[in-house]
Amino acid sequence: KSDSDTYSCDIGDAQSRAKLTVQETPVLFKQELQNEEAKEGKQVRLTCELSKPGTPVKWMKGDTVLSASEKYELKQHGTVAELIIRDVRSVDA
Repeated sequence: KSDSDTYSCDIGDAQSRAKLTVQETPVLFKQELQNEEAKEGKQVRLTCELSKPGTPVKWMKGDTVLSASEKYELKQHGTVAELIIRDVRSVDA
């Protein structure tokens, strides 16, 4: 998308111009989240894979946006996004 702009070819006495518009492809899930079960006190890892690397991901529990903390670790490597929940309790379900 950042390549969208007006480009020109200049030969001194004349110029030719063209506008390039790049249409972004939509981001899709290549691998969706899977249901997990865990014992209290353990750690759980939720993973999904996206069709496009570097896509911003927002992790949520219900309507609450999660942020990195001692409880939650948020990772993203290329197209893979991970949420690690430490010391799971029944309220984490």
